[in-house]
Amino acid sequence: MKKKRRNERGVALVLVLGSIAIMTVMLTEFQDEATSELSAALADRDALKAEYLAKSGVNLGRLLIASEPIIRQGLSFFALALGSKPAQVPVWEFSDRILGAFNDKDGTADFANLTGTDLSKGKNLGIEGGRFDVDIVDEDSKLNVNIASRGDPFTQTRVAQQLLALMMGEQYNPLFEQRDRDDAFTDRATVCGAIIDWADADEDMNACDPRTAAPTSRATEDISYQLLKKPYFRKNAAYDSLDELHLVRGVGDAFWSTFVDPDPSNPKKRVVTVWGQGLVNVNTANAMTLWAIICANAVPTTKACSDPLEAQKFLMGVTLVRAFLGGVPVFGQGSDFTKAMQGQGSGIIGMVLKALGLEPIQFTSVLEANKALTAESKVFSIYSTGEIPGYQRKTRVRLHTVVDFRGAPAPAAAPSATGTAAGGAPPVRTAPTATAAPSSTAPTDALSGALAPNPGGTIVYYRTE
Repeated sequence: MKKKRRNERGVALVLVLGSIAIMTVMLTEFQDEATSELSAALADRDALKAEYLAKSGVNLGRLLIASEPIIRQGLSFFALALGSKPAQVPVWEFSDRILGAFNDKDGTADFANLTGTDLSKGKNLGIEGGRFDVDIVDEDSKLNVNIASRGDPFTQTRVAQQLLALMMGEQYNPLFEQRDRDDAFTDRATVCGAIIDWADADEDMNACDPRTAAPTSRATEDISYQLLKKPYFRKNAAYDSLDELHLVRGVGDAFWSTFVDPDPSNPKKRVVTVWGQGLVNVNTANAMTLWAIICANAVPTTKACSDPLEAQKFLMGVTLVRAFLGGVPVFGQGSDFTKAMQGQGSGIIGMVLKALGLEPIQFTSVLEANKALTAESKVFSIYSTGEIPGYQRKTRVRLHTVVDFRGAPAPAAAPSATGTAAGGAPPVRTAPTATAAPSSTAPTDALSGALAPNPGGTIVYYRTE
């Protein structure tokens, strides 16, 4: 018995150690699961907060753009004193500083320094525990390929002229001399026609020939797409987003980074858009876009369109003027730009281009060139990023919203709570009595209010990135 007991010594210790090991594994697994669930819950919480911060940035951006006519009225005195038409003020270019009063401490400090105001006495200003960044891009400062969906040959000819002018430089020859993503050779006219064919409603292939008002051939548009390894059909309707251009024949990564979006981190450098009113704002368009507009309407012998050195002079001159003026509008209307390019008037851009030795531009038709230009933008992309700091990480949510302000009333003319939009007499509402029948006009008033134009514009595109 003593020997047997001697052999059983330590069993309790083994059982205890085994139990401890099992409990340790169970507790470790439980802790890992609890930590993972907590981290997921915190990430979801921060993502939701960041999304609503981004939405706040979008709404504030819409308010800023909607208030531009009021700001313009305040500055109209200076424009009239200079004998010019009051131009649209690009307030959206300074959105980060103007909206700083509603942002975090750094934003409120920037706003206070900009305006010289004391925000300590303000109510409901500032954000704690997060921030938002707002970039507003003027879509009317870019070449709009979506107007090809209108179907009329004259509009398609305008798009063809602008696209061919954008791609005409000799420095782009290697891009069209190599095989594209579909292992085929695609020249300038082919990719130009493919961009138009994707949006138009007919079945004929566009030849992209600006010399004729009906630049189509009887070939079927889907031929090139049906010969691919994974065939598909072109849309034959307006572009819904810029990313759809990736589906167009000949639009590969090289084409995209050269002519569509040269710098993805800065959407203001984009040259092409699928949103907008179809006119290019000469006060906000970048130098490359203005150069394409000029070459689309200039005579074929224009040196600025055929000589890379002359083109560089133009691009440098416009860039220098824009940097010097810091966003101040130069032209009161689109026709002022063509006058300056012809060497007429005393505008600062014309003076700089003369100083650089650039020859005046001769247009084939000044009237047609002016039809593609404007000095007032109506469609904007608002890129708003909400950011929530966390432990060793930051949660960011980015919203891309395209807002159309065509037909939007000024904020002062917004629909009131008791009537229709300004300009119409609001209905008189009386307090209901116990014997009064329900008003039959209430649903009509509610519907009219829902359909009334929004001072903040109409959202035509919304995407969470």
